[in-house]
Amino acid sequence: MGEPVLFEQDGGVVLLTLNQPETRNAITDIAMVDALVAACGRVQGDGSVRCVIVTGAGKGFSSGGNIKHMRDRVGTFDGSAAEVRDNYRRGIQRVPKALYDLDVPTIAAVNGPAYGAGCDLTLMCDIRIAAEEAVFAENFVKIGIIPGDGGAWLLPRAVGMSRAAEMTFTGEPVDARTALEWGLVSRVVPQADLLPAAKKLAAHIATNPPQTLRMAKRLLREGQHTRLDTLLEMSAAFQGIIHHTQDHEEALSALLEKRPPSFSGR
Repeated sequence: MGEPVLFEQDGGVVLLTLNQPETRNAITDIAMVDALVAACGRVQGDGSVRCVIVTGAGKGFSSGGNIKHMRDRVGTFDGSAAEVRDNYRRGIQRVPKALYDLDVPTIAAVNGPAYGAGCDLTLMCDIRIAAEEAVFAENFVKIGIIPGDGGAWLLPRAVGMSRAAEMTFTGEPVDARTALEWGLVSRVVPQADLLPAAKKLAAHIATNPPQTLRMAKRLLREGQHTRLDTLLEMSAAFQGIIHHTQDHEEALSALLEKRPPSFSGR
């Protein structure tokens, strides 16, 4: 097996590819968890990164949990009830904390089935683009377990409580067109156009001032669970910072001079 996650950077855009097609990119294996968390740490520490794309190698995005490991009670699933709990906390639960909390905008380019924790991985991203072959399933119930990686928090925020409950309680898959109708994804494209579409969107996002992008994302995140007056206070504080950046001055000058802006991240 090769590297669990491939890290490719082109200018301000990073492409992360889940690279374990032999397990359909299962993400509960500790090597995959470590690689994802490390990749997120690398992005978080690099001010030149302005957008991240996450996709899967092979025909699927991610199968979620490693079913054979569950059956054999190895890896994450080894030990007593208390030990399994700790395995989750030290393992797969590190991924949402790393990916969901990234400062930079993230795009899931969903190239095929995204099941269980794989479905939840797409929800940890800000934007989801699906290939026509993509399928989403919150199918934990089908193997007698519950979402252990934050799906019960993430899914209702993407599709609303009623549809999240339907997906969670039935475990039935949702095709790409239904995912689009439900707001689970923002667009559906042919398989051959998936990465080009994701890269085009990421490049478009990356043309904007990086500090502004990061603060705008933080406000969107905080707005999901904080009060309006609290968010307004945060927005005022962020505006005070942004109004004193070189990129804000450059944006104004470029607009008034009718030329493309050139942002430095300062």
